[in-house]
Amino acid sequence: MRANYFVRPVLAFVLVVLLASCGGLRRSRPGRYIPQKREFRGAWIPTIYRSEYSKLSRIEARELLTKRLALLQRMGCNAVLFQVRAESDAWYRSDYEPWSKYLSGEQGLMPEDGWDPLAFVVDECHKRGMELHAWINPLRGAANANDFLAENHPARRYPDWFVRYGNQLVLDPGLPQARRYVCKIVEDITKRYDIDAIHLDDYFYPYPIPGTRFPDDQSFERHGLSAGYHPGDRATWRRNNINLLVYELSQTIRAAKPWVRFGVSPFGIYRNKRTHSKGSMTTGLQNYDDLYADVLHWANEDWIDYVAPQIYWNEGTKGSDYQVLVKWWSKHLRNERVQLYIGQDIKRTMDAGQLERKLLLSQRLSQGNIFWPADELIRNYGGVGEELHHTYQHSRALMPEQRGFLGQSKPPKMPASLWEDHNEAGHVLIWEDERDPQDPESAFYYGVYAFPKGEEVNLNNPKALVGISTSTYYKLPSLDGATRYTFLVTAINRFWLESEPRKIKVVI
Repeated sequence: MRANYFVRPVLAFVLVVLLASCGGLRRSRPGRYIPQKREFRGAWIPTIYRSEYSKLSRIEARELLTKRLALLQRMGCNAVLFQVRAESDAWYRSDYEPWSKYLSGEQGLMPEDGWDPLAFVVDECHKRGMELHAWINPLRGAANANDFLAENHPARRYPDWFVRYGNQLVLDPGLPQARRYVCKIVEDITKRYDIDAIHLDDYFYPYPIPGTRFPDDQSFERHGLSAGYHPGDRATWRRNNINLLVYELSQTIRAAKPWVRFGVSPFGIYRNKRTHSKGSMTTGLQNYDDLYADVLHWANEDWIDYVAPQIYWNEGTKGSDYQVLVKWWSKHLRNERVQLYIGQDIKRTMDAGQLERKLLLSQRLSQGNIFWPADELIRNYGGVGEELHHTYQHSRALMPEQRGFLGQSKPPKMPASLWEDHNEAGHVLIWEDERDPQDPESAFYYGVYAFPKGEEVNLNNPKALVGISTSTYYKLPSLDGATRYTFLVTAINRFWLESEPRKIKVVI
């Protein structure tokens, strides 16, 4: 990741916000921006260069991650993009790569009790009605080539697959065996963890260092020239290498678990108009020409499920204007099966006072946003967390519907029964669990909607959506004991298709 930087009025009372994992009744404020029932609201949680975890015990680290996820949920986020492989290392149990030094303090050193952050975060996200996208960097071996590498690091096991570029170690994508290795890592993560997506960031061929050529002469001679490429075709060959990597990863994921999606977050500029007639009116570095990442080709070929360009600049930025780029990606990403989310830089946005303007444009032209980085959300930089909580993401949101199996998935069945109960947990709604882990079209999450007496029961009203979780109960708030509500409960599957609702009337 490149750091370029139902709480509604009802008669005479207001319902409080509940921060339980099953959700709560939320307050809304009037404004120009109207939150939608369906939109992607993600946050990147980076782990590289974040050493705070290595100083914590297992219990302390779990508490820290739990607190952070709870804060993101409070801000209305419904997806977490958690960095689990930054330098050919792991924030999960891997038989192939070493534990990250940012987790345990030393690369290859097992964390206390061998705890598994990825498994923990997956469970914590799902019980909060949030998705977990496993974010990996496919090619970086080491951000600092001089750093210690554990014995089982791939650069020590397969040194011929890596090259040094500047101060980095980079897996050479021109080598078929290197691409197969990345696919093996992704297959392992996908099969063993209940993730919702594999997510790649913007690092394909590395960002160019002026005056320094990427050292792939040997792989070009062996796999480029021998395949019929001419000496002047190296750029085309490099793009084909990345095309092959993305295609092979797509096939790997779909063979392992067809419901797990594949998303990419490229640098914000595809091509400049002065380079190609269909490029954007920008003057910065280019995905296609400098990083050899032909993102539109991947989308057009149905290899990926979403694109989240990192449009980290502000409106008015010379050469890389936010408005210009959002409009460009919206216009040129024409495959309707591939969704567009906008990567938003928090610090730059809040410093410029452009949060509402950016979100309004994004809402009109895309299916959602991903905020960089989650650290700034959690620290409430410039008041961003409070603004999201109170204004822009004050109600819960379902994900946009996904295409599923060839775009033909069907919604799950409605919950078979729904009743209220008073027990040790308090006054609750309970329903039967209809989930089948082997069937992605069955229920996975449950949605809860609340309507005070006299209000239209409308499933499309985002303010009424008060809970999304994997739980089979919903704790009701304690009001005056005389207020009548209609509650609806729906089942939601892994493709975010929603069932017909089951209805109940209660007094709270």
